[in-house]
Amino acid sequence: MNTHTFYKYQGAGNDFIIFDNRNGAFERDNVDLVRHLCDRRFGIGGDGLMLLQDKEAYDFEMVYFNADGREGSMCGNGGRCIVAFAQDQGIIGSETDFLAADGAHHARLHKTVGWISLKMGDVAEIRRVGDAYLLNTGSPHYVQSVTGLATYPVVEEGRRIRYSDTFRKDGINVNFVEPDGDGYYLRTYERGVEDETLACGTGATAVALAMAWHNRMEGIRETPIRVAGGRLVIRFNGAGDRFTDVFLEGPAEFVYKGEITW
Repeated sequence: MNTHTFYKYQGAGNDFIIFDNRNGAFERDNVDLVRHLCDRRFGIGGDGLMLLQDKEAYDFEMVYFNADGREGSMCGNGGRCIVAFAQDQGIIGSETDFLAADGAHHARLHKTVGWISLKMGDVAEIRRVGDAYLLNTGSPHYVQSVTGLATYPVVEEGRRIRYSDTFRKDGINVNFVEPDGDGYYLRTYERGVEDETLACGTGATAVALAMAWHNRMEGIRETPIRVAGGRLVIRFNGAGDRFTDVFLEGPAEFVYKGEITW
C-alpha cells in the first residue's frame, strides 16, 4: 500500500479531486479506485476526479473521470479548477494552454482572485428535438426551458430523459433553464454523477448558446448564468448556427489538501 497526496478544488460548487500525475503513478484504468475515491461516504468525495499529466507542446494534460469511475468528456468547471491547481503548483503563470478530452484549451486567470476565463470549443450545430435543444460543448447536452425551476423535479425528469431509449447508451447531461434577470437560472442532471450537481460548466455554456440560437441573437454576447453553487458567465460570438470565441468564466477555489492510502 502507498500513500498519495490529493487536492480538492471546487468551481461554483462543482467539486473535484485532483492528483498531480506527472510521475504516472496513478492507476488510470482502475475504475473501482476512481469510483471509491469519489464516493462521499467511503472515499474522499467529489463530482469527479482529475489527473494533471505532462504533455508535449502543452503546459499539461487534463484527464477527467466521472464519479462513476469512467473517463469522461470535457468538464468546464473541472477545467477551471485544474488551471487554478496548475498555477498553485507553480506549473503555469497567469495564462495556459492545456489539452483535454475534446482538444486544446486556453485559459487566463484574472486579477480577481479565483476568477478564471476558459476558452471552450466552437459549436457549429444545435438541433431541436421537440421543445428541447441538443448540442455538444465538449460534452453532450440536452437543454429544455421550464417554468418554476426552483421546485422542478430535476433528478426525476433528468434521469427519465438521460435513460430514455434515445440517450441510454451514451448518456446525456440534462439542463433545465428559465429566464433570470438579464441571464438564466440553470439546474443540471449530470451523467456519470447520475444526480443533480450544484453547477455544470459545459451545461451553462450549452444553455447560453441554445437560448441565443432560440432567440436569434447574434454577435458578441455575454450571458450570466445562475446555478445553485454560484454564478458563471458565458461570452461568445454568434453567427447563425455557428458560435465562436466561446468562453466559460467563473470561480475556481482550493478547498483542502490531504493524503490517502490504497
